Amino acid sequence: MRKRRWCGLAMAVTAAGALAWASAAGLLRIPDRHHPFAPLRVDEAPNWLTAFKLRRLDRDDAQCRAVLAQTALRYTPVEDRDTGAGCGFRNAVRIDATSARVEAFTLSCRSAVALSLWERHRLQPAAQRHYGSAVARIEHFGSYACRDIAGRQGRRSRHATADAFDFAGVVLANGHRVRIAADWDGEAVDAAFLHEIRDGACDSFSTVLSPDYNAAHRDHLHLDRGGFGLCR
Repeated sequence: MRKRRWCGLAMAVTAAGALAWASAAGLLRIPDRHHPFAPLRVDEAPNWLTAFKLRRLDRDDAQCRAVLAQTALRYTPVEDRDTGAGCGFRNAVRIDATSARVEAFTLSCRSAVALSLWERHRLQPAAQRHYGSAVARIEHFGSYACRDIAGRQGRRSRHATADAFDFAGVVLANGHRVRIAADWDGEAVDAAFLHEIRDGACDSFSTVLSPDYNAAHRDHLHLDRGGFGLCR
């Protein structure tokens, strides 16, 4: 899966360059959705250029903030902070709500944009398809934490830079609760929902780790931007 993701990104970058050249030369009129250098729009479903456009936000703080302003997130910018060796964050926000209720957490701008894309185009639609109900609350195990990757001393986690979010489950508007820990291999509808939103997260996040990856992720989905590119 990792090799395929990097190959896909490389192909997207190559195709994006060709399209940009054709557009600049006046040979081709490209809709913004398929124009590699048009700003990312969160109201448009992820496509083959989404990963490329998200990568551009990694290097452009102002553009990232402009894209984030399009989202349904309720957030407050936080000051850049250095909290220790390999720890801290920049261009981050405190998120107090999404389209659902959520316990407040701090996340980098680029990961907040990815979260909004996932929630809008994958999480909420999947809840409607499987249950006929919206997600009313998102449950999680946090985001920023100055720590190493579990079991890898000396190698900082993406949590250490507020680029990662640990998703634990949801409570639907109809009261039904679905959790990674209890339902990943549980009732058919719950398991199908959780696997679908895991797969959908790979369209927005560079690294997605689930119970299928290892025991350390048995109770949550690890979602991050800027990681090594793995969806499992």
